[in-house]
Amino acid sequence: MHADPALVRSVRGQVPAEEWAVRRDLAAAYRAVAMHGWDDLVFTHISARVPGPEHHFLINPYGMMFEEITASSLVKVDLAGRKVMESPFEINPAGFTIHGAVHEARADAKCVIHLHTVEGVAVSCQKAGLLALSQQSLFPLASLAYHDYEGVALNPEEKARLVRDLGDKQNLILRNHGLLACAETVADAFLFMYILQKACEVQVRAQAGGGELVPIAQPILDGIRAASKQVLRGAGGMIAWPGILRKLDRLDPCWKE
Repeated sequence: MHADPALVRSVRGQVPAEEWAVRRDLAAAYRAVAMHGWDDLVFTHISARVPGPEHHFLINPYGMMFEEITASSLVKVDLAGRKVMESPFEINPAGFTIHGAVHEARADAKCVIHLHTVEGVAVSCQKAGLLALSQQSLFPLASLAYHDYEGVALNPEEKARLVRDLGDKQNLILRNHGLLACAETVADAFLFMYILQKACEVQVRAQAGGGELVPIAQPILDGIRAASKQVLRGAGGMIAWPGILRKLDRLDPCWKE
């Protein structure tokens, strides 16, 4: 499947301002994932719900690198992964199986990020999963679930089990597979994934050091929900998101076209 960025034409004049704003944020999330080196060629996805009563969503054209994604290149689909707006591009049906399941079950999950980072997959392969070893680990551990591996995500029957395992949590470790984060906004979902990924990086490096590991005490872990609200000052992902957008602009401002 060939997704040539040269085929992209601006859709800014064809969509409401609210959708355009989500398109820009979602394109920025793709670029930010690429900027941090978390992409896996073209094989993971970030999706976002389009504002309005329709259950429509935006996802990446299958075959386009994350560093090439723009607001106009994103494909609008329904919950079944069918295109609802003309686009020269197709999507990955296996990729939207996971995203569609979460979006359908969770009204608050307006953005879903799924990655295959080396450190995330490494932790997903460990029986104990994410350990309370670092300050970074405390935040995802406050809202973390696990889903057992069932093979490549093509089976519609897996959707119910994935949704059941995720429950009301913001972070999900897909065993033997990778990481997932969901949130009300693209900014929040990106921040959740950033911290989860950092926690996995620290854990893998700490384990590789070979020394005895010092776990964080349970009372600290129990109090992390209140502490996280204080650290983020009620702003959630927006405490970092404007700075991320400025950095993307310095690198290549075409993401927002």
